[in-house]
Amino acid sequence: MKKELLSNISKIHTTELGIERIKKNLDIDVENVVEYCINLIKKENSQIKCKGKNYYIQIDNIELTINKTSYTIITAHKKK
Repeated sequence: MKKELLSNISKIHTTELGIERIKKNLDIDVENVVEYCINLIKKENSQIKCKGKNYYIQIDNIELTINKTSYTIITAHKKK
């Protein structure tokens, strides 16, 4: 799964609403949210699972959800 996602890393994007949702959910204030998420995905300790139509990426206490077909970052959450 990780190789497949990394080979399509340039396709990863999100919407304006997605940017705001990710910033709010992760409590971050970064200029480029997509780049921030891509850097998380590239981390050595990231774990990627595929379930249904989405990729679920776990990195430390963060989970990203990315659509498997469009490579749209849907949301991100901090794990408790």
